[in-house]
Order: sequence, then C-alpha cells, then structure tokens
Amino acid sequence: MTTLRLLTLAMTLASAPALALEPGEYRFNGFGSLGATYLGGEDDGRSYGVNGQTTDAWRGDQLSKLGGQLQYGLTERLGLTAQVTAKAAQDTWQGNLEWLYLSFQANDELMLRMGRLRTPVYMYSETIDVGFTYPWLRLPDEVYSQVQLSNYEGFDGVYSLPLSFGSLTLQVAGGQAENRDYFALDDMHDIDYKKIFASNLSLSTNDFGTFRLGYVEADITTDIEATVLTPFGTSLRQSFNKLDDNKGKFTSLGHQFDDGTWLTSSEWTSRVIEQDASGSVDAFYMMGGRRFGDFLAHVTYAQLDDDDGRQNSWTYGLNYNVLPTVIVKGEYKRVDTSGGYDGVFVRGAQEAFDNAIHAAFNGAAGTPARNYDGDIVSVGVDFVF
Repeated sequence: MTTLRLLTLAMTLASAPALALEPGEYRFNGFGSLGATYLGGEDDGRSYGVNGQTTDAWRGDQLSKLGGQLQYGLTERLGLTAQVTAKAAQDTWQGNLEWLYLSFQANDELMLRMGRLRTPVYMYSETIDVGFTYPWLRLPDEVYSQVQLSNYEGFDGVYSLPLSFGSLTLQVAGGQAENRDYFALDDMHDIDYKKIFASNLSLSTNDFGTFRLGYVEADITTDIEATVLTPFGTSLRQSFNKLDDNKGKFTSLGHQFDDGTWLTSSEWTSRVIEQDASGSVDAFYMMGGRRFGDFLAHVTYAQLDDDDGRQNSWTYGLNYNVLPTVIVKGEYKRVDTSGGYDGVFVRGAQEAFDNAIHAAFNGAAGTPARNYDGDIVSVGVDFVF
C-alpha cells in the first residue's frame, strides 16, 4: 500500500465526510501517538507549549495520546459517529469525548451533521489528534497554540462538488462551547464560546494540491485572574484578561501538496479579539519535505507576531515508515523570541505581573520582560489501526 493511500485511509478515519454505512453496519478505527519531548537552553525551569508540558525533563504527556472512532449506520442516509481520546491536559490524563454526532447524507453532495463536532479552525483540525496524517510529531506551535478549542456543540453542513480537475468542498458550522478549559499563566481557567460561526472552503486539485480558506468567530467570555504579591508585599487578586462576550475572529489560509515524493504544507492565520486593547496576532509556517524510500526528511520555518514581540523557529525532522501503519519520527526545533515576548513559552502569573509593574513604572519596580530561547528535541511513533 503506498504512502498516499495510507494517508487517505488515516484521514478518512477521523475526517468529516465519512463513507456511508448500510443499516446495522459499523466501522471502528483506532489511532495514537507515543512520544517524548525535551526542552534545552532555558535553565530556570521554564516550560513550553499549549499546556506547559515541554520542560527540561523528558516527558511523554505532550505528544502521547490514544483514540478510537466508531461509525454506525442507522438507516441508508442516517449515521452515528463517536470519537474518544485519552490524553493529558496540563499534568492530568483524562478521557475526552471529541465527537458524538448524527450525520444525514441528504444527497451525493451534501452531508448534514448535528451534535459534538470538531471546531474547523485549522487546516488539520479534523485530524488534529491523528499524528499519522501530518509529517510532524508536534504541529507548529506558532499557529496551533492560538485557539485551544477543539470541539463544540452544534451543527454543520458539508457540500462537496466534483470537478474535472479535483473537487470543491464548502463547510458551514454554528454552535457553542461552554465551560471549556483554557491554559494561561501556567494554570487552567474557564472559558465560554457562544454564537460560534465557522466556514471554510477547500479546493482539492489533481496536480497542485489542496487550497483552504477558513473563518471562525465567536463571543468569548473568560476572566484570567490569579493571586499575586505586590511590590509592597501584600496579596492582590489580579485580573490579567477579562472578556465578556467579546467577539473573537480567526482567519486562516492554507495549502498542502503531496505527490508521493515531494510534499509541502503552509498555513497563515490571523486572530483578533474586539475591544480587548490589543491588535491582531498573526502567525504562519512553511514546511517542505522529500521522501527517500521509507524515509521522509522535512524542514519547517514558523513565525508568531504579537504586539509584544515575535517568536520564530526552525524545525528539522526525519520520519521512517517502519510498517505500513506505523511511522517513527524524530524532530529538532530551535525557537527564539524577541521584544521581551514570551511567545509559547510559559510565564506564571507572578512573573507576568512583575513585568507589567516594571513597564508601568519605568523600571522603578518589578522585573523587566525578557526574551526566551530553547532547543526542543522530540522522538516518537504515530500509528493507526
């Protein structure tokens, strides 16, 4: 079985327009990752990543996960899909119901779904837990750390139009996601997403790869607060970011290409939260790779720009298809920040408060914000079954 056919199989097991099943027929597929990652270069116990799971000790909770997906045919047009995963959130392993929805195949082109669905934020959102479907062990943090919401309760419609040179797919979605966890300032906080609206347009071509344009918006409510010590030694309950139904908007543009030998993947994103006194957060990555038999060598440049500064990184990876359904992967990532920006490195609440005090009082109190850099080494294996 060729690499391209295997990737198609893996994406089918965890993607939206699944093949219809006969009444009473079911299909079960599994997927997972086992890996470990290590951060070098930062000597003060600094952590890195969406959940702060990359540290100066080898840890497996950043990369390791196990999942399964069950599809069941209820009628000729109606089906049920459920997907569960086991993975770590910050320092605690937990089970997650990622998908649970009813799908209705209205005709050959249109599928309607209702229930718990993946939030179509990124190019790899549908298969974000299926590491077999992308070349990296860890997706580029500069882009994939920005929106931590992975699913929502609501509905969507997927319309696919066959073309002479490929196919065109339009997805429109709506719903909400309440009482979700949000990692910030080295702790978990509650966040609500209401009035979610999302749409994306994908053009898959026979010769030039797949192009994707996406947009998501939601009303966001959260209060990122923590207890800190003031310069006077007293305790203070400080709010760092309070949103009350503020409109968040996320735009993305992506492209993938894979002809079995050469492959590329690029994605650009822009995030704006209205009335939060900050500008847009823009990020992108560009990846290129080449297969040599069962080996794949790839390199990625990624960049994240905020009002506070910039993070950029280079990632070098080598993969080996040890079995048709098993890929061993190794990566080295060099990451730097500038402008006194923490990027995807983790600052605690006290450090963030001290940095803000230093800026507000022209250096008379607090501590200055600093730049961060590190070398991240990751090894692991992705598999499907």
